[in-house]
Amino acid sequence: MARRHTERHRTDRIGWLRAAVLGASDGIVSTASLLVGVAAASASHDNILVTGVAGLVAGRSRQAGARVCAGAGIRGRRRPPELDSP
Repeated sequence: MARRHTERHRTDRIGWLRAAVLGASDGIVSTASLLVGVAAASASHDNILVTGVAGLVAGRSRQAGARVCAGAGIRGRRRPPELDSP
């Protein structure tokens, strides 16, 4: 006799966690690569520190832009069909 699967999974709401994990991983790799490149060029400690801070600020602003774009896409999909007719 077959048993019915009774667990409820909420995979439709997990997208934010995936985006956060992948975004954090991308940010860590990008910032580390930038710092290794600057350090390999025999830069001073001050230059490496400034580069790291600039990389973190740039990464954060890139994430904010991606979030705005994703939010606009979600709002665009929720448009009523009558607004799409000419």
